[in-house]
Amino acid sequence: MWRLALLLLVIVLILLFFTFHLDRYLSFDFLKNQQVILQDMYHQSPIRVSSSFVALYVGVTALSIPGAAVMTLASGLIFGFWPGLFLASIGSTLGATFSFLGARFLFRDFISRKFGSHIEKLNSGMRKDGAFYLLSLRLVPFFPFFLVNLAMGLTQISVLTYMFISQLGMLAGTAVYVNAGTQLSQINTLNEILSPSLLISFTIIGLFPLFAKIFINAIEAQRKRKFFRKPKAFEYNLVVIGAGSAGLVSSYIAAAINAKVALIEKHKMGGDCLNTGCVPSKALIRSAKIASDIRRTNEFGISANGFEINFPNVMERVRGVVSKIEPHDSIDRYQKLGVDCLQGEAEILSPYEVRIGSRTLTTRNIIVATGARPILPEIPGLKDATYLTSDTVWELREKPRRMLVLGGGPIGCELAQAFCRLGVEVTLVEMGSRVMGREDMDVSSQISAVLKSEGINILTSHKALRFGKDANSEFVICANNQSETRVDFSHVLVALGRQANTAGFGLENLEVEINENGTIRVNDFLQTTYSNIYACGDVAGPYQFTHTAAHQAWYATVNALFRPLKKFKVDYRVIPWCTFVDPEVARVGLNENEAKNLGVRFEISTYDLAELDRAITDSEARGFVRVLTKPGSDHILGVTIVGSHAGELITEYVSAMKHGIGLKKILSTIHIYPTFSEANKYAAGVWQKNHKPEWALNFLRRFHTWRR
Repeated sequence: MWRLALLLLVIVLILLFFTFHLDRYLSFDFLKNQQVILQDMYHQSPIRVSSSFVALYVGVTALSIPGAAVMTLASGLIFGFWPGLFLASIGSTLGATFSFLGARFLFRDFISRKFGSHIEKLNSGMRKDGAFYLLSLRLVPFFPFFLVNLAMGLTQISVLTYMFISQLGMLAGTAVYVNAGTQLSQINTLNEILSPSLLISFTIIGLFPLFAKIFINAIEAQRKRKFFRKPKAFEYNLVVIGAGSAGLVSSYIAAAINAKVALIEKHKMGGDCLNTGCVPSKALIRSAKIASDIRRTNEFGISANGFEINFPNVMERVRGVVSKIEPHDSIDRYQKLGVDCLQGEAEILSPYEVRIGSRTLTTRNIIVATGARPILPEIPGLKDATYLTSDTVWELREKPRRMLVLGGGPIGCELAQAFCRLGVEVTLVEMGSRVMGREDMDVSSQISAVLKSEGINILTSHKALRFGKDANSEFVICANNQSETRVDFSHVLVALGRQANTAGFGLENLEVEINENGTIRVNDFLQTTYSNIYACGDVAGPYQFTHTAAHQAWYATVNALFRPLKKFKVDYRVIPWCTFVDPEVARVGLNENEAKNLGVRFEISTYDLAELDRAITDSEARGFVRVLTKPGSDHILGVTIVGSHAGELITEYVSAMKHGIGLKKILSTIHIYPTFSEANKYAAGVWQKNHKPEWALNFLRRFHTWRR
């Protein structure tokens, strides 16, 4: 109601202004003709005229009415340069602030709901560079100030910051106009004030904050580096610390373009993905899937009763799979590619020096790709329990009797299902209200139902309070809002996320900035506090996926090796991921829950895999393909797929979103029959059906009736 009332008041005032032609009083000709009268009024009543002038200036600016330039001229004409500069500066700042507050009050909530993701990006930039950005806009008169007022009102910049920067930024332009007002008798048109030379000067002034920022950053970087001796020559172009996905890709790219690169790894080549993450977990999931399929053989008309799971053999197979892939990430392979592979613990001595053992390497650039490790919470008794993490679970050779899984995220759900299918009694404890909490509610519900149907005991909204032992078993006490529950176990698997490895190799001594979540703080080019030290992969975030680590590695390497000639901002616009439960859950872009939280308007097209011929033939007719699009458009905002092969199916949508392909083109693309990939085409068909042109169909119905 208040918003509507204020909006109506503003509209009425603007209409009255133009209806009664009050704009004629804010013209250059009126001011020039009345200059003697206006000066006499000021001399007769200086306080009344000064206050009235400021009030009028505030009103004109707040309502975004054309005439601020003439008002500024008038201040010089009536009051002289210094008093006029003071009054015009106060009036323009207050008016701009009222316009800013009005836009914030009237429109920010609506715009945030409609364009949430875009506004969040703007707010992120304002939090980081808001003062410099606003100062640049204020100094350059090419951009209308009333638009600056309205646009800034939609952001989260503070009112005091806005007022101070606006007054500072407008001061130079205000001074030019006030001075021109004092010389009004010598000026015939407004155009004479803004001559080409003056506009060029304004532009240079306007660009000054941007150059100043670059200069300040350079000075800051140099200030940090001045305590370190820069070598006259470098042994390496690049030293990479960590031989996981990010480190391997970084060193590979550097060697491929003939840079001299050293790769340091203190443990195993391949990092977490090869040794304790993606590869072993998917090998285990495959064995568990076979066990599940054998239990379902009666569905396929086959009798296979009495099969036995040999758990030690399953775990040996997992180890064997890792061994087969190891040569891809081996020292021998990378040495042949031209990478100097060094085994040992690295220590960054300076932005130019890395020590390994007794040897000190000099380098122009450093990439930190040290990955992450499992989080181990401070729960009383946990460290005395038989606990495992995603790093150590692969050492198991004897099948656990009862496994407690802490955490209902992707890792917890994947491993809980796998061990349950291999004959382990599993209880999953999740502190949140549902498993896989980042997914839409119905996705979480479907996966939860599947896990429960397979025999997993799921306790959501339960927090582990303490671990203990008695004569019979190890146990944990969990609590929800109503009661405490005891859960017995032989092994506990802690799957509560991963923490970046940022300590123990010199970052502390260099005072490299760390984010609140424990990752290294990097800019859009993946530079850390020091411009020649980069970070990528899990240690930098914001995504902890192997494919995003490799994605970041390209940007970090290219930026390191070609800076300052060329550099690229890392692109996070289309990041897919998949949780390898059965059925799989794959995502790219926004899901329904995220879109609602961001205020992004969308339409949903859903295709049920129960209708897909190939899913029916494989007895995998469960799940769906859900596509979010802009209203009235086939532009894809995000996709969620639940079902068999979801991790493979999502790739078509990843490519479509990356290259701006809409659902119409997916629909017009031939897909092989019968395949799961047809589901993507049918989902596009659902969108097309929802947007069929009724008027055209009605016309065609009449046309064909006439032809009959």
